Amino acid sequence: MAFLNAAAVLISLAALFSWLNHRYIRLPASIALLLFSLATSVAVVALGMLGLDSERLAQEVLKKVQLDQALLNGMLSFLLFAGALHVDLGELARRKWAIGFLASFGVVVSAFLAGGSLWWIFGTLGHPVPLIWCLLFGALISPTDPIAVLAILKSARAEKSLEIKMAGESLLNDGFGVVLFVLFLGIAVSGEEATAAHVSLFFAREVLGGALFGLAIGYAAYRMLASVDNYQVEILLTLALVMGGYALALALHVSGPIAIVVAGILIGNQARRYAMSAKSRARLDDFWELIDEILNAVLFVMIGLELLRLELDSTFAWAAALAIPAVLAARFLSVALAALVPGLRRDFPPYVIGILTWGGLRGGISVALALSLPAGAHRDAIIAVTYGVVLFSILVQGLTLSRLLRRSGSKK
Repeated sequence: MAFLNAAAVLISLAALFSWLNHRYIRLPASIALLLFSLATSVAVVALGMLGLDSERLAQEVLKKVQLDQALLNGMLSFLLFAGALHVDLGELARRKWAIGFLASFGVVVSAFLAGGSLWWIFGTLGHPVPLIWCLLFGALISPTDPIAVLAILKSARAEKSLEIKMAGESLLNDGFGVVLFVLFLGIAVSGEEATAAHVSLFFAREVLGGALFGLAIGYAAYRMLASVDNYQVEILLTLALVMGGYALALALHVSGPIAIVVAGILIGNQARRYAMSAKSRARLDDFWELIDEILNAVLFVMIGLELLRLELDSTFAWAAALAIPAVLAARFLSVALAALVPGLRRDFPPYVIGILTWGGLRGGISVALALSLPAGAHRDAIIAVTYGVVLFSILVQGLTLSRLLRRSGSKK
């Protein structure tokens, strides 16, 4: 019952904030919800300073629905599948090398650059943090967040080639970033050095295993969908694919996010086109669009309310402020590196590098990964810096992305 009450509070806040935004403000929904929830957090703290018990009650709600567990072990699979359903496989295939480079090698380069920069920042501020913990920050902050990116792209209306790069990269690099985070976390916790063979085997199992597993469960679902013509059953099959497939992928120690993205692309391009009637296709799209909107709303409310759980420290605030340009620089260099690769230069003219740098939004996944860190001397520092970078990314980069697209002439 306590979990139900906490979920009721979050849904109610998401509904209220969505209504206020739609009725009076009309900002992009994700940005508006985050602003409203941040304002709510500030109000809760202010009421607590006046002697009310508001902050304790809010903390209890957040403990009942923990963002890291709710997102990484529940909401993420639904949001990834909903986003992957509408990715054009033909467009993705035409830009597979550019997207593949950004989603894999680009994440690794950005992670080491961002992590190394944070290590230097903390050392300069007189609060040294071990390099491996800073690399953990690099791993969780480097992948662009598919939830934030896709939410902003809905209103930004970028040109097709740019949109597919941003959407495809954000869907695929999420799984790659989680794998890199898990690898660094194992080193940080155990203190063991990772050999090249161990790292290669780990990535092959997680990334390639996740992709193959996603193809297998996606094809099985496709064959089952082709054998029926009943939209209730077909929607139930896709729910089973998302929930059961993600849980089984984690049990098999392959990447759940990659598996669900691959399965979602297969269902979106093959099953919707060849295995469903027009009526079933429309109902399926409506169902997953609604799931996407509801979970997005709840997620951005939760991100804003997480402010109440931060350890406020002036050193952490300075580190976060300095980490913002460092992360942007790491993103810029990792994207610009693609322009130096033979065969990819045409996909990365200067204006595209700029848009991909500024449009590489970070969101709930970065915060959730930071919150999943084990208790330790450096956990609060990493969480605070992550939160600062994510807030800047969504509120500043997200709010100005449409204007940048318009100035570059890359808007539809």
